[in-house]
Amino acid sequence: MKDLDSLIDSIIIDRVLKSPQIIEAFEKVDRIDFVPDMFRESAYLDIPLGIGEYQTISQPTTVAFMLEHLAPQKGEKILDIGAGSGWTTAMLCHIVGEEGTVLGLERIDALVEFGKHNLARYCRDERCRIEKAGEVLGVPGEKFDKILVSAAADELPEALIEQLNVGGKLVIPIQDSIDVITKISEEECQRESIYGFRFVPLIY
Repeated sequence: MKDLDSLIDSIIIDRVLKSPQIIEAFEKVDRIDFVPDMFRESAYLDIPLGIGEYQTISQPTTVAFMLEHLAPQKGEKILDIGAGSGWTTAMLCHIVGEEGTVLGLERIDALVEFGKHNLARYCRDERCRIEKAGEVLGVPGEKFDKILVSAAADELPEALIEQLNVGGKLVIPIQDSIDVITKISEEECQRESIYGFRFVPLIY
């Protein structure tokens, strides 16, 4: 069985995982705690794994790629849409520290409970939590420093750009690309699209 250290080393060697705070999150928030028991033997393989309800915990290299582009920092307020198993939520919680907050949103009731159970191993206070997603995308009326989306949209959701602080970043799969949106001002955004990815669809 491959171990956590060798998984992390392989992603570093591939030059996907670079930032010290993200490497530490991979080390401290063990992926094996976020997969169903039937897949524990495969937890350290660089592949997506089923978590039930036709959903997956994403491939570690893809998660590293998205987190590196999101560039989460201590003290930030982050929204994690499509929290699933809770793995990315827990890693983001580790990175933002005690002065930051992370809200994970998930639409599927069984996965809300699965994610909450897994997250509780790493964070037991209200600064980091997983909740059932509402009927509208994100949290209208609130602003976040960073937004991570782990399911593919058909087009860029304007509602999420509105929920970003100026200077903030949105990382979201759109069809077969991962898009990185940086909010330059209330009227202007910079957009980069990186192609060659596949995700479950974003439903809202």
